[in-house]
Amino acid sequence: MRWRYILNITGILVFLLGFLMFFPLLVGLYYQERVTAALLISMAIAILSGLLIFIFSKSPPSDYISQREGMAIVAIGWTAVGLFGALPFYLSGEFPSFVDAFFESVSGFTTTGASVLTDIESISKALLFWRSFIQWLGGMGIIVLSVAILPFLGVGGMQLYKAEVPTPVPDKLKPHIRDTAMTLWKVYGLFTGVEIILLMMGGMGAFEAVCHAFTTMPTGGFSTKNASIAHYDSLYFDSILMVFMVFAGINFSLHYQMLKGKPLAFWKDSECRFFLCVLIALIAMVSVNVYKDVYETIGESIRFGSFQIISIITTTGFATADYETWPAMSQIIILLCMIMGASAGSTGGGVKILRVILYLKYCYKSLFSTIHPRAVKHIKIGGNAISEEVIQSVMGFLGLYIGIFVVCSILLSGLGLDFMTSIGAVASAIGNIGPGFGTVGPVDNYAHLPYLGKWLLIWCMLIGRLEIFTVIIFLVPEFWRK
Repeated sequence: MRWRYILNITGILVFLLGFLMFFPLLVGLYYQERVTAALLISMAIAILSGLLIFIFSKSPPSDYISQREGMAIVAIGWTAVGLFGALPFYLSGEFPSFVDAFFESVSGFTTTGASVLTDIESISKALLFWRSFIQWLGGMGIIVLSVAILPFLGVGGMQLYKAEVPTPVPDKLKPHIRDTAMTLWKVYGLFTGVEIILLMMGGMGAFEAVCHAFTTMPTGGFSTKNASIAHYDSLYFDSILMVFMVFAGINFSLHYQMLKGKPLAFWKDSECRFFLCVLIALIAMVSVNVYKDVYETIGESIRFGSFQIISIITTTGFATADYETWPAMSQIIILLCMIMGASAGSTGGGVKILRVILYLKYCYKSLFSTIHPRAVKHIKIGGNAISEEVIQSVMGFLGLYIGIFVVCSILLSGLGLDFMTSIGAVASAIGNIGPGFGTVGPVDNYAHLPYLGKWLLIWCMLIGRLEIFTVIIFLVPEFWRK
């Protein structure tokens, strides 16, 4: 483990983050807000700190990063940007403590969308823009961004990409990983731009359109309104956001293929087909379940049922209704969506659809082997046999996911939180969703949680965003041995 090299790359990330604070600074200057002073100080601290870390950890250039070093850079890098990203929140005085500011920052970068703000609309526009902007950065990944624009990371960037991109089998769209990262960012930026235009065409103000587009494509869910998307009560806005949430929940390599003239790429991909079919089935079930009991017309049932299911399964977290007032069946489906999540290679969180498919195929194979013990049967996705190494990795991931969920829920309940709040908060944090159940539901927030609970959820959010292994590996003794 070349710790000087790891710190060197971390310094670059912090330095880059400091320069990115220039954008909310412009917003603050435009609206003539007092928070610009806090942004200037935060910017100076981040740039100077990143520069000092880079200089004092100077190490010989390398064109190779080991898998362990890649994981360390990603885990330490995300923690560092979360800490420095919290400075504008804390120094502005609009957050009561650094823990709250750090919670909001990590929630933003990990695209969780869990907030400690009790009155979002009273916050300065510069900070509202910053919390949306860090979600947009975190959606595609600050590490992937650095791989795209910092060529001196060399071919070792593949280890960073593998450690961060949320999929068990990372797609390389281009021969060089830097070109792959740049291609993904171009697709990501294109969809964001189109969404901004469509929201503005519907009458949404430029500032709010930009902020909501910045939190839709990364499936983040931060809104500029206390009531989230319910504030607008607009079928047009609901429809636009649902379309782009679905896009964000699909593997971005398929969007690239579509833009290259292959519109059938979505249907040819087995994971995408499964995701869309499950989505339609769950929407139908919830819409029928809330009809009459909650909404008087089938149109309202479909509208609000569709939005909540799409928002939760893509782990965006926008809300147009309080699903805690829905029947038990619909709430259980919501919880299932929290755990299942979106497609691999998307900006969504959760277990991921690809792992769900592999798990179901593994269960079927086990049953098949019981009936035909001598038969040789391979698990395939899209006609391609999946290696035993990937299957073991998926099973290990699912085991850790369930274990961490159970342990953290017990720890939260030990801090005095009720059953539904404990499991809802942990499911939301690990799945990077935002709203949960109980006192952290879609019409509530996380401000009332004890500090220890917030620190635990910060760890859960990082674990969920970095696919568990990248963070939990630090607890394995063999990781530290030569």
